[in-house]
Amino acid sequence: MKRKIIKIDEERCNGCGICAKACHEGAIGMVDGKARLLREDYCDGLGDCLPACPTGAISFEEREAPAYDEAAVKAAQSAKAGSAANHEKAGADGERLPCGCPGSESRVLERAGRETAPGAGNPPAFGPGGDTLSALRQWPVQLKLVPVRAPYFDGADLLIAADCTAYACGDFHGRYMDGRVTLIGCPKLDGCDYAEKLSEILSQNDIRSLRVVRMEVPCCGGIEHAVREALRQSGKVIPWQVDVLSTDGRVLSR
Repeated sequence: MKRKIIKIDEERCNGCGICAKACHEGAIGMVDGKARLLREDYCDGLGDCLPACPTGAISFEEREAPAYDEAAVKAAQSAKAGSAANHEKAGADGERLPCGCPGSESRVLERAGRETAPGAGNPPAFGPGGDTLSALRQWPVQLKLVPVRAPYFDGADLLIAADCTAYACGDFHGRYMDGRVTLIGCPKLDGCDYAEKLSEILSQNDIRSLRVVRMEVPCCGGIEHAVREALRQSGKVIPWQVDVLSTDGRVLSR
């Protein structure tokens, strides 16, 4: 049948992934860093993804395409919700996930000698052997693995950082990590909806403040968007700040 369906211009797509999160039907996914229409029969033609795209890479077109399959969409949504619920149940209280991976086991890291107040360019701290002490206060650190509820979230100042920022900024531990619980992720490559999980973390824990650190590249805006959406969904008023770093490590804006 001929009907209205979305069209994605891959040349204009910057890989931010915001459209995939905006598509509630799951028709859009990320492939090799670009948005793709993965299931034509999941696209309802209403275009929730259009205003979400920051580069205008998405438009409508009239062409031959399978009819919108609402039943298949609902079945896929139910399966996804069930999988997410099982994942959260296993990891919500810091338990090891069913895969048995020790990397998912939640624990607090004691950091004697490091600053306990949020960093503002704190000098490096050194251990007895002369090694620089890490400011990481908990494990896991990856947004995909971190539990929704954990003791270290109670009264925490939260740092949410794009993966590349720690490599671009030479004094990342002293400037950003000291005194904060650190969560990292890549909005372009991780392929998940950070907003939903962050909203749960904000809703179920007493978070005092949020510091977001991202790179200047457009795709990194996805992590800022996720925090903004998580705050809206949680309904909480939490002070937050965004630092944008250049690829050579300078703070461009805050």
